[in-house]
Amino acid sequence: MPHRLALVVILLAVLTATLVLRAKNIQPAHAATASSPVLTDPDKACIQCHAAIVTSYQKTSMARGSGLALQALSTGTFTNQTSGVTYKVSQKDGVAYLHSTRESETAPLDDTEQLTYYIGSGLHGRTYLFSRTNGNTKLWYEAPVNWYTRRASFGMAPAYDSTTTAPLSLPTDANCLHCHAGAVQQTLAAAPNAFRDEPFQQAGISCSNCHGDSAEHLRTLGKAPMLKLAALTPSKRDSICLQCHLEGDAMVQRAGRSLSTFAPGQELADTAVYFVNTSSEKTRERAGSQYEGLLRSACRRSVGDKLTCTTCHDPHSEPPPEQRVAFYRGKCLQCHGDSASFHPATHHSEQQDCAACHMPSRATSDISHEQNVDHDIEARHPPHGAAQQPALSLSNLDGPIPAATYTRAVDLVSVGNVQPTDRELGLAYAQFAVRGDRASFSKAVKLLRSAELNGADDGVVREQLGYLAQIAGDAKTARTQYAATLAQNAHDVAALSNLAVLDAQQRDSSGAIQHLATIFTDDPGQTTALLNLALLQCRSGDGASARSTLKRALHFNPDNADARHFLNTGDYGGAHCAVH
Repeated sequence: MPHRLALVVILLAVLTATLVLRAKNIQPAHAATASSPVLTDPDKACIQCHAAIVTSYQKTSMARGSGLALQALSTGTFTNQTSGVTYKVSQKDGVAYLHSTRESETAPLDDTEQLTYYIGSGLHGRTYLFSRTNGNTKLWYEAPVNWYTRRASFGMAPAYDSTTTAPLSLPTDANCLHCHAGAVQQTLAAAPNAFRDEPFQQAGISCSNCHGDSAEHLRTLGKAPMLKLAALTPSKRDSICLQCHLEGDAMVQRAGRSLSTFAPGQELADTAVYFVNTSSEKTRERAGSQYEGLLRSACRRSVGDKLTCTTCHDPHSEPPPEQRVAFYRGKCLQCHGDSASFHPATHHSEQQDCAACHMPSRATSDISHEQNVDHDIEARHPPHGAAQQPALSLSNLDGPIPAATYTRAVDLVSVGNVQPTDRELGLAYAQFAVRGDRASFSKAVKLLRSAELNGADDGVVREQLGYLAQIAGDAKTARTQYAATLAQNAHDVAALSNLAVLDAQQRDSSGAIQHLATIFTDDPGQTTALLNLALLQCRSGDGASARSTLKRALHFNPDNADARHFLNTGDYGGAHCAVH
C-alpha cells in the first residue's frame, strides 16, 4: 500500500514533465553584484545613414521591448490576496530587487531576487528577469508579478491571479525572448532556461530583426545591400511580423527548427505551424492572434495578399494617443473612400473611430487585466459564448484516459493554408490529448505513428509517442520511445521523469532514482521531480539524501508548499516517510 501511494505521487511528474515543455522552475535569493551585463545597440550604426527612421523607431514599443532592469524599473508593492504574499519591487545602490514575503507561522516566506532585465515595452505592461546559479550556469526566471500600465500598479503575472503560493519558478523561454530582444542566445541542453551566456545581447527589437543581418552591409559601408523586403513573396513578407504576432490554439515547431532562430527572409511555415480549433469559442477569446482575425476579415478576403500588417501599421513609428483615431481612420479610408455606396462624411458622423465599431477591444481569457483588439474587421460582432469547461488535470495516469473535456470535437486547422505533415498535426492534437480529450488522443496516436513510419524520429515525436503509450498502459512501447528520446538528448526531462514512473511501477527504485538524479543535477527547478526523488530516497532508507534533496528543492523553489510540508512532517501525496 505505501508503495502504491508513492507511485501515485510520482505519477504527477508525468503530467508536469510532459505538459510543461517549458517547465516551471525556481531558485533562492543570491548576493547582488555591482556589475551589470552590457547590452549592445546595433542601431547606432544605422543612424549614421537613416537618422530620421532610427530616431522615430527608437520611440516605438518594439524598440523598447527589453533592456536592463534599472532602465525601466517601476517600483511599488503588491499583495496577492489568494496566496497572502506581498511583492515589493525596489532599487538600492544601483541594483533592482524583487522581495517576496509572507508572515505566517506555518508557511513563512522571505525571498529576495536581483532583477537584471526588463521585458515588455510598457505599452500594456512589463515584467523582469532574474537568475540563479546552478553550478557553472545560470537559470533564468520571470518575475511572478507584472507592472500593468493602464492600472499604474503591479499585479500577478498572466494566469496566476488565483495561485496559492508565490510562483517564483517561471522559466525564461528563448522563443518568448525572440519577440522582445535581439541576439537571443542559444540555450543549453540541460535546461530550457539555461543559456550559453546572458539570455540576450541586444535591447529591444533591432533593425536586423526585420531587415536581416547587417554585418556585410556595414563592413562594405553600405555597398552590400540589406534584405529587400519589398522584393519578398507575400508569405515571406508577412512572416517577419507573424514570427511574433501569431499565436493559435497550438503551435508546433518543425523538426530541428526553433522560433528563436527564425530570420527575416525565411518562410515562417518552414519553422513552425500554427493551428486553431475551429470548433471552440475559446479561440476567439485569446489575445495576440490578430493575424487569425485578419485572415477572416472581409477586407483580407476582398483584396488578398495586398492587405498586410504594414498596410495599417508603420513599424518605424507609432501615432501619439491624440492622433490615433485620425491616423487609423485615414488607413480605412484608403480603401473605403467616398463612393456610390459609402459616404464617410455621413456614415456615423458622430463616431470618427472606425475601430470602435468594427475592431472592438474585448476581454481576453489568457492575458490578465488586458484586452485584445479584434482584427476580424466585420460589420457586426455576435456576442461571445460563455467560457467552456476547463480541461481536466490528469492527476493519476495509471488508468484509462479521462472522459473528453471539450463540449465539441477538437477540429484543428492550420493558419494560413500551411500544409502540415502528420508529425505537426499529430503533435498539435497531442497537446489536447494530454489535457484529457479522448478523440484527440486517438488522432494524435494515429498521426504520430504514421509520421514515425515515414521517418519522423526526432526526440519530440519519440517523447510524445512514449507518453501516449504510457497513459494507454503500453509500458514496453513507452520505454522504447523514451530510450530513443534520451539517445538524442540525455537531459530530456519528460523522458527521464516518465521512465522513473515506469521503474517505480516495476519496484525498481534504484533505476527511478538514477533517472531523477540527472534532473536533480541539471535542472533543480523541476520541483516535482526532486520531490519524487526525495520520496524514493527516503523509502530506500536514505533519509539524509532525501533531506538534502528537499532542501535543494526549497532552495530553488522557496514557496513550494509540498516540499516544505514533506521536510517538516514526512508526508507527501498520501505517503509518509520520515526524513529526520
